[in-house]
Amino acid sequence: MDMQKVTVARDCLVASYAGTMAFPDIVQTLRTAGFEGYLVDYRRAVAVYYPEDGDGIELAAPKAHGPVAATFDTAAIEAAVRAAQANAPGYSYDGFCRQAVEAGCAGYIVSFPGRRVVYFGRSAEMHTEHFPR
Repeated sequence: MDMQKVTVARDCLVASYAGTMAFPDIVQTLRTAGFEGYLVDYRRAVAVYYPEDGDGIELAAPKAHGPVAATFDTAAIEAAVRAAQANAPGYSYDGFCRQAVEAGCAGYIVSFPGRRVVYFGRSAEMHTEHFPR
């Protein structure tokens, strides 16, 4: 396992919760380090970072404020994403995670080559957000 990649992934995870690094900066940092994407699993409280040249790096993530709601609410997911994109007053990644879980989001996968984030529910419902060009 490449310890430098583990350090970069852990630093990005910690920075997201600390509010010291925005999503575009996290994407750039991970891409520069050789990652092609990552997965956040709210049910297991883990984040898995996928290097272009090897196995995933699984890191423990903070628990996401209770169980994932049974119903996937696309409008609520979109609203949480828009608030994050606008860096709305009071925004935090931790708050985003809470809103996502309450909206029935079980996790999401970020693809750098695909330039998208796919949010998914407990019954495999999905909502896709594309990165800005």
